[in-house]
Amino acid sequence: MTSFVLLTYYCLLILGVSIAGGMIPIWIRLTHRRMEFAVSFVAGVMLGVGLLHMLPHAIEQARLNTPDSQGIELAIMLWVLAGLLTMFFIERFFCFHHHEVEDGEVACHHDHDHQHGHDLTWSGAALGLTLHSVIAGIALAASVQHGHGSWPLAGLGTFLVILLHKPFDSMTIATLMARGGWSMGWRHLVNGLFSLAIPLGAFIFHFGVMASDHGGTTLAYALAFAAGTFLCIALSDLLPELQFHDHDRGKLSAALLLGLTVAYGVCLLEALSHQHPPAPPAAVSMETSASAKPIE
Repeated sequence: MTSFVLLTYYCLLILGVSIAGGMIPIWIRLTHRRMEFAVSFVAGVMLGVGLLHMLPHAIEQARLNTPDSQGIELAIMLWVLAGLLTMFFIERFFCFHHHEVEDGEVACHHDHDHQHGHDLTWSGAALGLTLHSVIAGIALAASVQHGHGSWPLAGLGTFLVILLHKPFDSMTIATLMARGGWSMGWRHLVNGLFSLAIPLGAFIFHFGVMASDHGGTTLAYALAFAAGTFLCIALSDLLPELQFHDHDRGKLSAALLLGLTVAYGVCLLEALSHQHPPAPPAAVSMETSASAKPIE
């Protein structure tokens, strides 16, 4: 299976869950507790994949394509920082990445007095989430390209994170549009267009960047940048729990650890698939005997 075919399968599945995520407010009345457990679990998966999967692969890819590897770790970490800051400023100016549920509605972070919500419009959320989704698509394409040829499910960790997280983003837009009085038709239209952001980012990177680079340092830096964005998103979901969610601390911590365990399991599965079986003893003995045979 080529990397393009695998990437297409991934994008189709993500497209389906993204559209379904926009239907969640219609099908299910979400509660604060359910949402917090789900967010903690998905944030754990995202944190684990970013640190245990993407970052090591970025360093590995950079070393393979850089003859003089001196200072390559610093370059990779600078790209991680760039990804983190990019996502941080997108969140700061658009205030989009918040999945708080209050009486069935999505709310943004509280201010310093913990009393007033920041005004969040569906258009601002849609723009911020679209930028975030395009970056996630680039991360998916980079992960698939890096792992292609090593094992059949290249980029599985990145795909799993996006698959689990994408419905929350679609739900945010749909809920805000419903609160603003938009009709069902408009909500479905916007949700459908928004669901195309991941494939857009993935195919732009696959056909644009990779066509001119075929791997190399560009792929390494893309993985590092994506790791930084994943780190920022995961922390933006987890850190508010320390201030605003002092209830269910044990259960929320367990959900986080479960997500990290899933991420570690995916990385371990990939590592095991890369191991090559040792040479058979018979072959080794034959080679040894042949090398030891005296010359006549």
